Amino acid sequence: MATWTVVLLSVLGTLAVSFVAMNLMSGERRIQEQLERLYDTDDPQFRRSMSVLLGPPMLEGNHVRELVNGDQIFPAMLEAMRGAQRSLTFETFIYWSGQIGDQFAEVLSERARAGVKVHVLLDWVGSFKMEDRYLEQMKEAGVEVERYHKPHWSHLARLNQRTHRKVLVVDGRIGFTGGVGIADEWQGHAQDEHHWRDTHFCVKGPVVAQMQAVFTDNWIKATGRVLHGEAYFPALYPNGDQPAQMFSSSPTGGSESMHLMYLMSITAARHTIHLSSSYFVPDHLAVQALVDARKRGVRVRIITPGRFIDTATVRRASRARWGPLLEAGVEIAEFQPTMFHCKVLVVDGLLVSVGSTNFDNRSFKLNDEANLNVMDAAFAQRLIEVFERDWQRARPVTLQAWRHRPAREKLIEHAAALMRAQL
Repeated sequence: MATWTVVLLSVLGTLAVSFVAMNLMSGERRIQEQLERLYDTDDPQFRRSMSVLLGPPMLEGNHVRELVNGDQIFPAMLEAMRGAQRSLTFETFIYWSGQIGDQFAEVLSERARAGVKVHVLLDWVGSFKMEDRYLEQMKEAGVEVERYHKPHWSHLARLNQRTHRKVLVVDGRIGFTGGVGIADEWQGHAQDEHHWRDTHFCVKGPVVAQMQAVFTDNWIKATGRVLHGEAYFPALYPNGDQPAQMFSSSPTGGSESMHLMYLMSITAARHTIHLSSSYFVPDHLAVQALVDARKRGVRVRIITPGRFIDTATVRRASRARWGPLLEAGVEIAEFQPTMFHCKVLVVDGLLVSVGSTNFDNRSFKLNDEANLNVMDAAFAQRLIEVFERDWQRARPVTLQAWRHRPAREKLIEHAAALMRAQL
């Protein structure tokens, strides 16, 4: 083999190894020890700690409304967007071609033509199934559209870092967040395997300014442009009686915020934990926190996807981690009718955390995520009722059944679990 060929292959090999290493390594120190339990969720110190350690303070005077499945979610979002007078800011991971994609592109374009300032931030990977005609349509109408972390030689190290945030803000006054993506799979009411189960949330009140700040954070990263002024940050007044907080995490800053929030909430739990998780691959700290919660008498119930899941590797890696949880008495059930895409945590019938975050390493450490925390017993109770309805459509997994699953299945699951740092 010619010398120059050897040199070229060596260089390419070095670049490939460097690329993988850059995308796997983290620039921030991780939480390494179990949190000490110092307070319950109803202790004022818990709320103070959440505000100080996660960044933005918990704000009073909000109204958060749950929207269950596409039949409620998409009409509410589109109606709010059609009413926009000054600004529309929209960040999402999944945007695929289809009927829902058509409707969103049309409304965003129409509002831009009407003089509304419209800014759309799409993750490059998540919008890969989006036809170019959508981008052309929106840009021609005056929409500012950006693709987050589109591959480029100058920032290959960021290729594995996606924005998974799902934030829509209308006129700086109405916000939406939750688990839904812009695709036809989310239409309907989870009636069959082709219509996914999900929950989204409509928000009004002072916390909407924090939601807008989450959007502008990534907008600045993607464009270098700052959105400010009354069109984006108007004066906001109480619209309800719910304390709420919107915070974010990112590998480029505060990457442990989401992980910390879950660990703090589980550690503070005294009575119950209800977790709806579309991708449940807990690390050792999360597993230990859940086990410790059971040991002090907390009832822990978790719903995850069943056989209908868009990423089978995640389900396999998840099931490999269930042993210590089931042994401790954690109740786990797999949703049966369709893909279960919910991301909702309810602790002690008081704290509710909703947003884009999955219970896995990718959300805790690799993706840009955003969650809304609400401290309100009535709101928590409504979401527990939603959880109970989902539980009725799920199949509980017993410790005996988990232990006696086929050897081949165990082998595949443990192999998948080896990749959990990237899942």
